[in-house]
Amino acid sequence: MALFGTDGIRGLANRDLTAELALDVAVAAAHILVETNTDKSHRPTAIVGQDSRASGEFLEAAVVAGLTSAGVDVYRVGVLPTPAVAHLVAESGADLGVMISASHNPMPDNGIKLFSRGGGKLDDAIEAAIEARIGEPWERPTGRGVGRAINDESARERYISHLLSSVSTPLKGLKIVVDCANGASSTVAPETYRRAGAEVISIFDAPDGWNINEDCGSTHLHQLRTAVIREGADFGIAHDGDADRALAVDAQGNEVDGDVIMTILAKGFKASGSLKANTIVATVMSNLGFFHAMKNADINVETTAVGDRYVLEKMIEKDYSLGGEQSGHLIMREFATTGDGILTALALAQEVVKSGQTLQELASAMVRFPQVLVNVKNVAKERLADSAAIKTAVLAAEAKLGEHGRVLLRASGTEPLVRVMVEAQSDNLASEIANDLAKVVQTELG
Repeated sequence: MALFGTDGIRGLANRDLTAELALDVAVAAAHILVETNTDKSHRPTAIVGQDSRASGEFLEAAVVAGLTSAGVDVYRVGVLPTPAVAHLVAESGADLGVMISASHNPMPDNGIKLFSRGGGKLDDAIEAAIEARIGEPWERPTGRGVGRAINDESARERYISHLLSSVSTPLKGLKIVVDCANGASSTVAPETYRRAGAEVISIFDAPDGWNINEDCGSTHLHQLRTAVIREGADFGIAHDGDADRALAVDAQGNEVDGDVIMTILAKGFKASGSLKANTIVATVMSNLGFFHAMKNADINVETTAVGDRYVLEKMIEKDYSLGGEQSGHLIMREFATTGDGILTALALAQEVVKSGQTLQELASAMVRFPQVLVNVKNVAKERLADSAAIKTAVLAAEAKLGEHGRVLLRASGTEPLVRVMVEAQSDNLASEIANDLAKVVQTELG
């Protein structure tokens, strides 16, 4: 099985993702860096950050040890959001960024995300090259050849200043609740929203190493919903553990997911003339209601495979300015090279202020279609594209739904299963068709 998934390396910390593996990955990455470094006047440099998991402490130590032992100077930025590391790599001209985080996963997990020069995620070829070179024999530098590890005390403030540079409309008059998921946004998000002009109530902003994502954050919106209603706030923002995504709830406690946020921002970008090519990039998993909303707004949509890295690749290829995922990963290329939940929340809040409408009113531009997802497990997913019976069943389902529904079958990238997703005008119809298709998949591929 490949070491790298769609978003770096991830697994159970100290069992799947060990200090030894973290060190080996860092060394292999350093070798790639040294070999591709065209400016021999200075040693390669790396930015290393982490979220608030206790396991991040030993994994960060291993990564720093691996990089410096291979001759890379490391700037440690401590607990900061993933997009902060990406920004700091771009801002400083560093050769590599390493973020130790498992994002929205439970606390026992952890992960390693790598960023290339300029702050973008590594492409598949570089990841494959790093994986291939893990454990290879190498000549270790000595003396002045080893790298240094420096604590970068100014990183947090530089990132906050960058975030605030995106604010052209002050948030004065807004009352916002922010759920920091006891994660990396805890020391950044509340402060940033306050400096932008909002009144801020922060919850789950006291990480202790163990409580990240625990019944809070973007995967547990009920906590934010309760707080927004209790405080009489205009809306609430929920981040995940590393703050690369943002979801919201309006003043009535209704969820505002990534598709709805994309709808609001796309319309706002278009009105301000900043939606390049009048196009937004989304993944195939965005709700059909999003596509209808974009059609109604006369905005084009380009779709990609699931994963914000694929969204960004399309945005760079076509020079688009806005893209994202239903999960709340949104990319605004004017300000970021990856999904940034705090930037997303700032942009959303500005649309509320500029429009003079409530978040609930803005969100009404998209009407969500009922969506049912069925995972068909333990099947030969590699045969999915070749099954004539499955193709016939999908065509029949699509004919039954017409323009008022959608079918998507997708092989999992990490597990032996096929995901069957159906959207329809009613939950009952979506469930009926999804279950029927799942039976066909099980029969043909089981």
